[in-house]
Amino acid sequence: MMAASLELLDRELIVSALTVEARARVSQLELHSVLDSTNTYLLTGALTGWPSGVVCLAERQSKGRGRQGRDWLTPFGTGLAFSLLWRFTLPPPALSGLSLVTGLAVARVLRDFGVTEVGLKWPNDVLWRGRKLGGILLESGATADGVHVVAGIGLNIALPRQDAAAIDQPWVDLREILQTERISRNHLAAWLISELVETFVRFQDQGGFASLAAEWARFDRIAGQRVRLNLPQATLTGIARGVDATGALLLETADGRLQPCIGGEISLRLEP
Repeated sequence: MMAASLELLDRELIVSALTVEARARVSQLELHSVLDSTNTYLLTGALTGWPSGVVCLAERQSKGRGRQGRDWLTPFGTGLAFSLLWRFTLPPPALSGLSLVTGLAVARVLRDFGVTEVGLKWPNDVLWRGRKLGGILLESGATADGVHVVAGIGLNIALPRQDAAAIDQPWVDLREILQTERISRNHLAAWLISELVETFVRFQDQGGFASLAAEWARFDRIAGQRVRLNLPQATLTGIARGVDATGALLLETADGRLQPCIGGEISLRLEP
C-alpha cells in the first residue's frame, strides 16, 4: 500500500514544473498507473517513429528491469520510475559514457534535493553511504533515421519494508535519508526530467562525455577501491582509478597497468 503521505503523480503538475528548456524539448509526457516497463514501452514506440523527447512515467512497473536482466522493484506509488526517449545525431561511438552522464544528472538533482552524500558507482548505480538508492538502465536501437536511446531511471522513495525484503543488496530510500514522509514525487520527477533533458542537450552539443568526466569524478564512490569486474568471458580484479574521457573504468592491474574496461554486460563488485 502506498504511504498515506506520498502524493500520486500528476501529469499537469509535472509539466508545469519543468524548466523552460525542458518544456520546449519534451515532445510528450505520459503517465501510466501500471506498465510492464517504461523502457520497454518507449523502445517499442521508438521503432514506430516516436520523436525525441517522449517521457513515460509509471506508478508501478510489473516487470521493471535493471541491467543484465535483473528485476527492479517498483511497488505502486512508493518509488519513481520513468524513461526518456532521445534521438542523437552523434555517431554511435560518441555515445560512450552516456550512462555515466545520466547518473551525473540524477546525482546533481539529488544533491540539490538534500541528499548530501549521494554518490555514483560505475557504471549505473546511485548510492548513499554505500547503499543503493537508485539505478539507471540505458537501451538503444537504430532505425533508418539514426540512433535512439531510452534512458530509464528508478529511485527508491518510500519502499514498503515487506516488499523490499526481496532486494538482495544493501538499499536505502529517500524517506530514510531525508527523515521525512513529505516528499514531493511530482517536484522531484519534474526536476529529474528537466536536468536529464538539459544534460542530454549539452552532451550532444559538446560532443560526448569528455567535458563532463571531471564532474563525474566528484561523485565517484569506487575510485581507489579494490574491485572485481565480472565480464562475459573473464573476471578481472584490481584497483579502480576513475574513468577516462570515454567513460571507461580504469582498472589498475597487479602489474601496475591501467586497463580501460567498458561494456554493457560488466558487473562490478567491491572486493573486501
